[in-house]
Amino acid sequence: MGVRMGQERDAGGLTRRETLAAGGAVAASVLVPDVASAAKRKKARRRATSGRDVAILGGGMAGLAAAHELIERGFRVTVYERKALGGKARSIGVAGTATGGRRPLPGEHGFRFFPGFYHHVPDSMRRTPFPGNPNGVHDNMVDAMESRSARSNGRADAQLFGIVPDPGEAGRPGGMQRLLVEEVAKQQGIPPHEAEFFVNRVMVFVTSCDERRYGQWEKTSWWDFVGAETRSEEYQRVIARGLTRSLVAAKERLASTRTIGNMAEAFVMNFQNRGNDGAPDRVLNAPTNEAWIDPWIIHLEKLGVKFVVGQTAEALDVRRGRIDSARVRDRRGKRRTVEADWFVSAMPVERARGLISRRVLALDPSLEGLDDLQVDWMNGIQFYLKKPLSLVKGHITFVDAPWALTALTQGQFWADRQFTRDYGDGTVVDCLSVDVSDWDTPGILYGKPAKRCTREEVKNEVWAQIKDHLKDTGEGLGDDHLHSWFLDPAIAWSKRVGMNTNDEPLLVNTVDSWTKRPTAGTEIPNLLLAGDYVQTDIDLATMEGANESGREAVNEILRRSGSKAEPVTKYRLYDPPEFEAAKRVDAELWKAGRPNALDRHP
Repeated sequence: MGVRMGQERDAGGLTRRETLAAGGAVAASVLVPDVASAAKRKKARRRATSGRDVAILGGGMAGLAAAHELIERGFRVTVYERKALGGKARSIGVAGTATGGRRPLPGEHGFRFFPGFYHHVPDSMRRTPFPGNPNGVHDNMVDAMESRSARSNGRADAQLFGIVPDPGEAGRPGGMQRLLVEEVAKQQGIPPHEAEFFVNRVMVFVTSCDERRYGQWEKTSWWDFVGAETRSEEYQRVIARGLTRSLVAAKERLASTRTIGNMAEAFVMNFQNRGNDGAPDRVLNAPTNEAWIDPWIIHLEKLGVKFVVGQTAEALDVRRGRIDSARVRDRRGKRRTVEADWFVSAMPVERARGLISRRVLALDPSLEGLDDLQVDWMNGIQFYLKKPLSLVKGHITFVDAPWALTALTQGQFWADRQFTRDYGDGTVVDCLSVDVSDWDTPGILYGKPAKRCTREEVKNEVWAQIKDHLKDTGEGLGDDHLHSWFLDPAIAWSKRVGMNTNDEPLLVNTVDSWTKRPTAGTEIPNLLLAGDYVQTDIDLATMEGANESGREAVNEILRRSGSKAEPVTKYRLYDPPEFEAAKRVDAELWKAGRPNALDRHP
């Protein structure tokens, strides 16, 4: 059942209030659309069409989610994708590796994981059939119940947050503080007084009203919010740098506190199993395409979605105040014109802004804000192993790695598949899949950032940084483990300029960028936007954010077309009720120009 007329279901099944308490003028300007913009959108809806043909430009997470919702509501949908369906979430067969009737070794842009606070993606999965699965593709997710922080130079490894035995106790403010002190001080090696200070900063954020979050913390970097500049190197490494680069591919001096704070709160709730769809951490039981993307595409094709792959959207043609057509180019350079009643731009921001010509901008000047949004690199490398490696039944973070590495061994989760039997040449037993989140910091082998390393040097450097974290644990990773490796093909070395290019970067949230991000509905009556750069509740470049934005684009089409179809269900992050009273107090403090009651930041 969809949630109608702007109401959205939060992770706990509650309806979150639509309006905010009266706040400061700054917050109001951020949170409440101005009358002129609202009037323009209303005018755009009046000029919208009731036609049913939709062209979706981009076949990644946002485009597939939008196609799924539209086709179920009686629209005629064609998806145009330049590269490969599934976008950054897809898996990539390694060419030339399959022998003896096996499949190619599975490569990928980066490993997939599905926190329990994801709701949009799991919902789409449940509605995608998979042979033998009562809940469709959703049943291909398996729980990853352990996690680990590996340290170098003899420092003790730590377990990351685990399942809290008593979520009720941990959910109370005092319980949350004790939980965070326990985890941060004892597990991560932070000096106790700094751990307590960090916990205070977390409590300041979770008790901050929405007006303060948008009016103050959106404009404050995470580095400044947690007071990193005047604290120990360990604090800077674990709290300021580790929580941003390893988990969300953000830069601690640039990332908005509102964004990182929202994710910190979501992860804490996640590990308490509050408002979760399932276990706090889940992975797939097979390569992504086999477990998820291919069944999704097959299902959508059966429903009537048409896919045209190898088509790059180059321009939008404007006529009489609306999008008349789109121009696309195939891989041989041949151009064609795409006509439709509705156009959904579901491409990443660095490509979507290429469609915003002066004529498009004249119809919606706010789209100029796309030029101010930033992207960065978070790409993966896979190491195929010929000897087993037992690290942890889940994800491992290499805390001291200058390239901000996270990884997991995949074979342990693939119950119905075996590497030696099903993939490669029959000698690979597992895959250590690694995400590289920092491409700008010099490494330990060559003294160069990843962007300036050749593909071979990237491999050597990542391998060395991982070995450096494991050599004192007795688990040792040796060169005799390595069969072969595969670096995301989006990374390409240019000998001419002496550095890499990246065909698939990732949006990063920066200080005060929220108002520059568009909503799904533009002021152009038949142009909608979908992608992880669009304003969403998840507010992060994730599969979940992309899916959420695709759903909102569909809801906007339903509103503008006057459709009687059921609106698409949307979810909100869990909003812990125990902080509501503190937030009401903070709203009054914000109006009075005073700091949060818990804020003792020097």
